[in-house]
Amino acid sequence: MRIAIVGAGGVGGLLAGLLARAGSEVAVLARGAHGEAIRARGVQVDSPLGRFAIPMAAVAEDPAALGRADAVLVAVKAWQVRGLAPSLAPLVAGGGVAVPLENGVEAAGQLAAALGDAQVAGGLIAVLSWIDGPGAVKHVGAPPRMKLGERGPRAGQPSPRLEALGAALRAAGAVVELVDDVERASWEKFLLIEPWGALAAAARAPMGPIRSTPQTRALLAQLQEELARLARARGVALPEDAVARTMASLDGVPAEATASMQRDVGAGRPSELEDQTGAVVRLAREVGVPVPLHEALHALLLPQERAARREIPSFPRT
Repeated sequence: MRIAIVGAGGVGGLLAGLLARAGSEVAVLARGAHGEAIRARGVQVDSPLGRFAIPMAAVAEDPAALGRADAVLVAVKAWQVRGLAPSLAPLVAGGGVAVPLENGVEAAGQLAAALGDAQVAGGLIAVLSWIDGPGAVKHVGAPPRMKLGERGPRAGQPSPRLEALGAALRAAGAVVELVDDVERASWEKFLLIEPWGALAAAARAPMGPIRSTPQTRALLAQLQEELARLARARGVALPEDAVARTMASLDGVPAEATASMQRDVGAGRPSELEDQTGAVVRLAREVGVPVPLHEALHALLLPQERAARREIPSFPRT
């Protein structure tokens, strides 16, 4: 199976290395020093699944140079998807399927708007991995856990293309589940990652102090309740105990754990604020659901985001 990885960061780089080691033909979209290192030495992986370096079948900065693929795993930051999506058309021109792995709930729709509904499925991933130097990826903890599913009229139907992709990913070491309702699965992940990321970015604290402080624990649950009401108002079949199960999951993460949006905001980098908390505010306005806590957190974090994107002058982060 020929698989293209769009974005060879912590998630994409790890999957590229694992898939190539398992025998898939892997092409990678990677830029700058990271891409040059992968082109010269392959992807270097340091993981509980093994330490190794492995070359890629192709490495390029232009998607068109990678050639057609059976499956395209889109692993860039959520805020990059909309602008990048049209350039991915050559990758799926032979009937391939694009699968977004971003945080948030809008990436699949953004890809479909550019590539066509038939060329896009849904997906999500849970893994703790990051770039550990040019061409190098560090992975800790459990193997990648992924959910894949068809969207729209295809939802719930047999999917040979996702079954083939799932088999390749399982052979690489990932835990993969094909689900009938990938939209619900995406919102369930969003229910975990978005309130955590936004609140932690504002509090500048890891999960341990957030969940052990009664006031911030209560706020975290209230943010999840807002998000759950929004999901249901948009027709997502979230179970009634979704918030309780999400809080239980967060109680199980390491006390020192941080969210990706929190890490980006704290480091002064552009973050997924507009694709997570900003998306909640936008989507809530569309259906008339009040989300005052999300509006407050979005406003609180927006000056830092604007400075990171150089829309306003930078300022000390004291």
